[in-house]
Amino acid sequence: MSLFKGWLGEKMAMFHMWVSLPAITYHKFHGIILPSQNGTTQIDHLIVSVYGLFIVETKNKKGWIYGSDDDHNWTQTLIGKTYCFQNPLKQVYRQKKVLAEFLDLYESKIYTVVYFVGDSTFKTSMPDNVINQGICKYIKHFQKPIITPEDVDQILHLLEKHLAETSITSKDHLNSLHERHNSNTICPKCGSPLVERTAKQGANAGRKFLGCGNYPKCWFSRDLGQK
Repeated sequence: MSLFKGWLGEKMAMFHMWVSLPAITYHKFHGIILPSQNGTTQIDHLIVSVYGLFIVETKNKKGWIYGSDDDHNWTQTLIGKTYCFQNPLKQVYRQKKVLAEFLDLYESKIYTVVYFVGDSTFKTSMPDNVINQGICKYIKHFQKPIITPEDVDQILHLLEKHLAETSITSKDHLNSLHERHNSNTICPKCGSPLVERTAKQGANAGRKFLGCGNYPKCWFSRDLGQK
């Protein structure tokens, strides 16, 4: 049932963007899997326009949502029960880096949006790019052209060529995720290199661990003896 609800939420978001964002201005891709130096990444929805590229990560969550930029995990409270899920801002951070690398495009021309499609209420202050309604209105408020029409055409050509020629499947992507989450060299959260560090204080002072090389933007860490 939860898988079906997730699928339905994805389809609702896709349909809403399809009918509300005119195709002559906004070129839409859904469920695109891109390769990178550190595995693959899957983008739920990608919108290409002269106003920028928009990565939309959808989350089908109900209830109360708690989270902040720096949290490892966010929290969902529903009918008296609490559930944790990965900070979606970390997900879109990696997606943005992979997309910029794939297209050879400045990251400043790519915007990320986390869109909660369930009946949710934010119980903590959220960044402007974390929303639970008005996805198309949010995208349309970017009205300053930052990409030339010629460059948009080139981006569309690269993406369409990739989709026509790629042999990467969803199964390959899941295998890539598994490898990345079990790696001692690549951060599973953002794809940056893991580096060996030593705890300087607290109960674990002097103990060595692996930490993300992109700290403090990414706080992932793993004990050296932990897989």
